Formats: sequence, C-alpha cells, structure tokens
Amino acid sequence: MRQLLPCLCAVALGVAAFSAADDKGPPLKRNTSPGFEALKKLAGEWTGTGPDGKPGTIKFKVTSGGSVLVETMFPDTDHEMITVYHMDGPDLVMTHYCAMGNQPRLKADSAGETKTLSFKSVGGTNMKLDDMHMGRAKFTLVDDDHYTVEWCSCNGGKPVEAHRFTVKLTRKK
Repeated sequence: MRQLLPCLCAVALGVAAFSAADDKGPPLKRNTSPGFEALKKLAGEWTGTGPDGKPGTIKFKVTSGGSVLVETMFPDTDHEMITVYHMDGPDLVMTHYCAMGNQPRLKADSAGETKTLSFKSVGGTNMKLDDMHMGRAKFTLVDDDHYTVEWCSCNGGKPVEAHRFTVKLTRKK
C-alpha cells in the first residue's frame, strides 16, 4: 500500500499537468500538404468493382487529430487490408498492411498534387525492396464522389504488369 500511494500521486499529477497543458497555448501545428488534404476528403465509404469483376468496399477515416487517414480495403473479408497515410515532415507517405504479410512504405512523388497522387515504395517491414510487394499506387481524384486507384506490385525492384489492377470507386450514399 505504501508503494501504491506514490504511484497514484504521480499519475494524478501527470493527468493534471496534461489537462492544464491542454487548456493553454496555441494548438499544435501539424505538417500537411495539398495532396494529403485532398486524400482526407475521401473520408467515408466507397464501392466499386475490382479487376476480377467482384464488388468491393473501401472505407476511409480521418483520425489522430486530422494527422492520419486510415483506409480499410475489403472490410470484414479474409482479404481485408489497411493502409495508413500521413505526413513525414514535408513528405506524404503511406504504409500498406498487405495480405501478403509485408508492410511496404510508399512516398508520394509530390505531396503538392491534388488530382493525381503517385506513390512509390521506399522501404517496408517483413520485406526487402527486391521482394514481391505492393510497390506503386496511383490515385486519381475525379470529383467528390468518384476516384480511381491503380495498385501495382513490384518484384526485383520493378513493376510487375501481371499484378497491376485498377479500381473505379463511387462514394456510398
């Protein structure tokens, strides 16, 4: 009991200090870019048909105080995948948590683009850049209710055309 009291006091002081800091001072300045702001407008649920002709759903959610966009592809299926978009300094990056079991990290060619955003792999976990991985992505933001995305696998550091697919999506109303 004697050891528990100092711990509880420390926690209480930490919470009080955090709350006080939360109430004072200007809001945190977050890095952003026109491309990231354009992607965040995808928040919501989308439907489309994949290259195999099967319908699919993709959901986007802005989280972490507006600093992260989480994409859930094919939710509640055995092929569900997550992609997380955020700024890394001046760079717009994504980490794709792939059904292949790796997590490629991709960087946008230009975070200043707002209609077409192209990403290329720059690293990842559970993989080497020469391994098969989802290494390219190109988003075309057609309008507020339509976009296309082209995903392309890479192997040996080069795009693999046989693993390229494009999905046209429409915002679910």
